[in-house]
Order: sequence, then C-alpha cells, then structure tokens
Amino acid sequence: MASTPKLTTTISSSPSLQILCRKLPIAINLPSSTSRSLPKTLSHLSSLRPRLALVSNHRYSPSRRFSVRAQSDNGADSDRHYDFDLFTIGAGSGGVRASRFATSYGASAAVCELPFSTISSETAGGVGGTCVLRGCVPKKLLVYASKYSHEFEDSHGFGWKYDTEPTHDWTTLIANKNAELQRLTGIYKNILNNANVKLIEGRGKVIDPHTIDVDGKIYTSRNILIAVGGRPFIPDIPGREFAIDSDAALDLPSKPEKIAIVGGGYIALEFAGIFNGLGSEVHVFIRQKKVLRGFDEDVRDFVGEQMSLRGIEFHTEESPEAIIKAGDGSLSLKTSKGTVDGFSHVMFATGRKPNTKNLGLENVGVKLAKNGAIEVDEYSRTSVPSIYAVGDVTDRINLTPVALMEGMALAKTLFQNDPTKPDYRAVPCAVFSQPPIGTVGLSEEQAIEQYGDIDVFTSNFKPLKATLSGLPDRVFMKLIVCANTNKVLGVHMCGDDSPEIIQGFGVAVKAGLTKADFDATVGVHPTAAEEFVTMRTPTRKIRKDSSEGKASLEAKTAV
Repeated sequence: MASTPKLTTTISSSPSLQILCRKLPIAINLPSSTSRSLPKTLSHLSSLRPRLALVSNHRYSPSRRFSVRAQSDNGADSDRHYDFDLFTIGAGSGGVRASRFATSYGASAAVCELPFSTISSETAGGVGGTCVLRGCVPKKLLVYASKYSHEFEDSHGFGWKYDTEPTHDWTTLIANKNAELQRLTGIYKNILNNANVKLIEGRGKVIDPHTIDVDGKIYTSRNILIAVGGRPFIPDIPGREFAIDSDAALDLPSKPEKIAIVGGGYIALEFAGIFNGLGSEVHVFIRQKKVLRGFDEDVRDFVGEQMSLRGIEFHTEESPEAIIKAGDGSLSLKTSKGTVDGFSHVMFATGRKPNTKNLGLENVGVKLAKNGAIEVDEYSRTSVPSIYAVGDVTDRINLTPVALMEGMALAKTLFQNDPTKPDYRAVPCAVFSQPPIGTVGLSEEQAIEQYGDIDVFTSNFKPLKATLSGLPDRVFMKLIVCANTNKVLGVHMCGDDSPEIIQGFGVAVKAGLTKADFDATVGVHPTAAEEFVTMRTPTRKIRKDSSEGKASLEAKTAV
C-alpha cells in the first residue's frame, strides 16, 4: 500500500507572482528569494495562466481563475495539464463531501453520477447516493409512517377513541416519499453547483491512473476518487428472480400482505418493523439463533423479544434454499427446516456488496478484496497512488456519517497540505427497528476481550408512557465500564428515542468520560435518558482470571 502522501510545493521568487499570492485570502509565507516548500494550503501553482481559486464561499469569475493543485507522490506529471485536480466517480455522501471541500480548498473538481432512479442498477443511480435516495432517508420516512399504528394503540389508554379504525394509503406514502427524494437530489445538485464542482451525468470508468471515460468522453485528473458505494445482494438460489431487495422494498407499487424477510441484520429488522407497523404479516428468517450479529448480546436478546411481542414471527437457524411461485402468484420460501407458503413478497436483506463491477479498476492495478471492496490505506489511498476511495465501496464502517468523515479527511490530505486520517474511534450508530437501538463504543464481549476487567450496569424498565397505554413496551439501557480506569467503554440502548439519545452520549464516550463523570451529571426528569446517569450498582463485575486468561463473573447484583 502507498505511503503517506507527501504534499509539498514550490513557488517562484518572481515579484509578480508574489504580488498575486499576497492578494489571496489565505496565509502564505512567501520566500524572499529562492523557491521553498510551503507549509500550508497552497501546494502548487501550475502557471500564471488565470484559473479559479475557490478559497472562500464566494464564486470567482473565470477571468480570475487559476488552480491550486495537490503535488504529491502520486505519479502525476507536474508539467502536464489536467482537466481537474480531483475527479470523483459517485455523487453520494462521501463523494459530494470530498469534492465540494476540495474546491473550497482551491482545487478544481468534477463528479460523475448515473441518471436518477429510486432503484439502482448498472445504468441508474442519482445525485445523493444510497443514503438520500434508497437508504437512510426514505427508510426513515417509512419508519415514521409505520409508527402511527403503535401510537394509535398507545392513545387508547390516554382517553382517545376512534369511531372507525384508521386506514393507511400506501400509494400516498410512496408518492410523497418520491417527491421528497426529487427535492433532495435537487438540493445536492445545487450544493455541487454552488461549490463550483462540475457535475457530469453518465457512467464513469477508469482508463488509467489519471484518465476517466464517462460514456465515451475522456477527462483527465491529477487525482481520482472512487465513491460508488454498494448495492444489495441476493444469493444465487432457485427462484431468486421472484425476490426483492431493499431498493425495491422502498418503492413497491402496493403494500405487502404477507412478507418473508431473509436476513437478521439491521436492514432486515428495520423493514420488518416498517411492514409490521403498516399492517403486513411479517416473517423473518435468520441463519443464526439471534438477530444483529456483532451487536451487544443483551441488546440482541432484548430487541428480538420486543419485536416478537409486536407480532413479528422469527424463524431462527433457517437458511433459504429456494423461492417457489404458485399458479395464483403467491410465493413459498423453502428453507433448511421446511417450506412456508402464501407470501405476497419475499425480500432478501442478506447484505450489500461494494459496487466496483465494470469500473476498470483491476485493469489499472487497484487491489480489490474478495468481496469486491477497494483496499485502501489509512489515508484512503488505493494501491495506485493517484486513486483514492471512500465510503461503503471500501467496506470499512458502512455508515453515511463515516463516509462524510472520510471525504473530508481526503480533501484535507490532498488540498490543505494536512495529511488526515479518518478517526474510527467511538462511532455511534442506530438501528431504526421498532423499538429502535442506539449504541456507541464497545459491546460487553468486545470490552472483555480488550480490557478483561469490566463492570456492567444495566436497566430494564417500563417507560412512563407505557404505564397508561397498557402495552408491553419496555426500555433497555446498558453501560460498560473499565474496572481499572473507570472509563465508560460502551453505551447501549433499545427503546423509544434511542438514536436521538445516543448521539449525545456519543460525545461523552468519544471524550473518554468516566463513570464518575456520568454519576456527577444531573439527570433530566422525567426522561428515559436520565437512567444513564443514575445507575449506581453494577449488574455484574467481570474479572479476567490471570492464571487461565479467561473472564469470570465475580459478582452479580439482581436488577
């Protein structure tokens, strides 16, 4: 893998050039005579030919244009003119962030993206990427829609009565959702335009380390960024053509009457909650005993129990083998344990794969992992020095805010003479299941492995709202603390408002606060969140047996 980018440049002692540099709205240490290395933003002035320098929020006229270029050990010819300093394939979260900050730092940039569609394909995508068009945003809009049914149930205990049962119109929901997506993709286009990033519609393909082909038109760039994200994956089983993925599930022409969801990850649980809340009969098939592999074990148990109480049926330790379509159009799912009939839809939420097919990467020497992910170093640089990658296509932490962080770090590295590594410590995340999950830091299992001696604090309680509704809703909260340093290693919650609450506690974990800091914080009452600062007695203390190297339970206190 390539070494840390070396971002140096020289500037002539020409008086006219020094006068020009003094007029720039950035701090530059000008040399008195001979050329010298610049410590900060301006890394290369290719010539005195007017180009556009975007070093503030203002648009400059073409007559004042010049380019601030990244001069690094990426194989670029310093005497060669390139069309752009940065050319990005993929206008999702990471690509847009890197491109617009590149121009704010004085670089010239372009982004290419496929035409808009709510469902991705080899020929369709859209500015905004997965999160905006077929991920986080439309998913959460549907989560909001589906939660009303539970609110209606809640309301009876508070005195509300309905002469008729509320009904839901799927067509209205999808039409309004799609209108919002069109609005958002327009906003993203405006963001790029206002940042002076050239938007090119079409499919990009890398021809060589500095050349990109977009539907037959050739562009050159000093640096290339791959930010194409990932796409849903459906395993190759008989009848797979009858299955839908998460893209299609967000844009169905009608609501499923009975749906099988294959998968136990966060996408599967989120859609299970959506369709269950909207009145569909929902069956979830998972290969393991529990949902959400990789999450804290207590959280996995709790969310599975709560979702079951809401009417979702889980089929554990079952692997899909075939989908069979009957004469009446209904679908049957054959698994390792038998066959379940009568589904209107079968959805696979079995993961996503990096979208690196047909990009030409292998031909120019970019190394890919077995699953197609682009291998990068800690600065997001690939095995080809002039080609970088950020976001889900690298399969590091596949979250939108992480892609934003990676894009920002790359722009600083290339165009601010400030090599910056993305910081993956204590990244908070949420699962918009019903009930939702918020988590930051280490799970109990990870904490034991890394620290050995830990104290675990848990609370499982009926929230205030459920005391009148009569529904079986509960909240689970958990703190994991290092026994030796008192540092809070992990915060986990499952219950209403968990994602909103965990964002604040993410700051605390990132800052390295201790359990004593939590204890010294006054709670906000009455809230569920205050429980995080009022848990005083450990549920269990785990100590690593130094003689055997195994963790053992030293003490347990009943909840």
